Amino acid sequence: MIDFNLIPVLPEIFLSLIGMGLLIVGVTQGNVSTRVLCWASAAGLAVSGLILLSVGWDTRSVLNGMFIMDKFAGFMKLLIIIGLIASLALSVRYLLQEGIERFEFPILVLLAGVGMMMMVSANNLLALYMGLELQSLALYVLAAFHRNSMRSSEAGIKYFLLGALSSGMLLFGMSLIYGFTGSVDFEVIGKTLGGLDRIPFGVTFGLVFMLAGLAFKVSAVPFHMWTPDVYQGAPTAVTALFAIVPKVAAMGLLMRLLFEPFMAAQDQWVQIIYFLSLMSMFLGAFAGIAQDNIKRLLAYSSIGNMGYALIGVVAGTAVGAGSVVLYLFIYMIMTAGVFAVVMCMRRQGLAVYKISDLAGLSHHAPGLAYAMAILMFSMSGIPPAAGFFGKLAVFNAAVAQEYYVLATLGVLTSVVAAYYYLRVIKVMFFDEPVDAFDGPQPFARRMVLFVSILFVLGFAIKPSVFVASSMNAASVLFAG
Repeated sequence: MIDFNLIPVLPEIFLSLIGMGLLIVGVTQGNVSTRVLCWASAAGLAVSGLILLSVGWDTRSVLNGMFIMDKFAGFMKLLIIIGLIASLALSVRYLLQEGIERFEFPILVLLAGVGMMMMVSANNLLALYMGLELQSLALYVLAAFHRNSMRSSEAGIKYFLLGALSSGMLLFGMSLIYGFTGSVDFEVIGKTLGGLDRIPFGVTFGLVFMLAGLAFKVSAVPFHMWTPDVYQGAPTAVTALFAIVPKVAAMGLLMRLLFEPFMAAQDQWVQIIYFLSLMSMFLGAFAGIAQDNIKRLLAYSSIGNMGYALIGVVAGTAVGAGSVVLYLFIYMIMTAGVFAVVMCMRRQGLAVYKISDLAGLSHHAPGLAYAMAILMFSMSGIPPAAGFFGKLAVFNAAVAQEYYVLATLGVLTSVVAAYYYLRVIKVMFFDEPVDAFDGPQPFARRMVLFVSILFVLGFAIKPSVFVASSMNAASVLFAG
């Protein structure tokens, strides 16, 4: 008999059991089972998604109040599952091409996924930390997955050391919050702070440390330093995973933390988020201009994109939170498509990552070139692509709360960033052609790219469906 109170946790329990079962298969069958395990993991994630849809998204907390299930958690988990399936689909052939076809890969992805799903359902500081560390430990290993590559090993070490530092800062902040409020439960913390005339300095101090730790996870400036090196050094399949999914989970956790237990301290944290957003947009826009490696370019692009998403958090309203969810949804689908193209960049069996390697792509592979161009236009925020609507939503949320300077600077940095996106298009269509890429491309990779392009172009036909879903999910955070 299943305890009724465990029903909201069924997707996580199912994924954990699938992960442990596949681990046994991998140990007994060896690395020859990697491809089967990847597709089995993707199927397990799909079933977990169906379970998630069937358990109901009514607000309820279980496990002694440590785990909460509501529309926000459900929607964010659905995004995480979609992102993980896309990451696995992109990885299958890549692992074989790079000679790193090892059965641990899909299992680590599944365990990271369990951690991410726990993060967005955390209703307690301890649950928050457990989910965050489960995700992080799996990602540290994945960053260094290409053991024979110096760059991959370096990426893993950098990510681990800086991640450990951020975890320490997060724990120190949590201990201060516990000391001043007497609880680690979100609801108790929220009520305690809401009943005070002014927020104690110690709580603000603890919140600063917690935000520093979480800013590392979303690679917001000045805690971004790991991102370009890890993106460049990690295997491209892992870089795609880093770019597509963990930031969605970390941003979901950040919003739940700020809009529920720490809403009473909004005057304190809004200044910090304002700074993180502004600096991330500026660094992402200007540092990206100098890059000649496509993976480093996408690293700075992700830093800038997280800056835009944080604008909606600064707004501090249900509409602002909804715009962040919408932005993350669009960003995730676009990024999956871009990495599908990046993984196609191979010559004579070797991966190439220079932007100049895309020269003349429109002559050799026009379909790939036009797909990349559409995605670059969308990343730039040029209408009618989906990326335009994402940026419009967060800027509107900021303007509605009279953050005119932030919104204006966001638009200006978006124009600057458009330079390096459009530069990629210029290289593909107008530069002297170089040797063609290897082909043909695997079906899974083409499928991810097709779905991404379909979404980016089709979004403008019926944007209200996605906007309404995002707003409805985020509104739960302000129900109390």
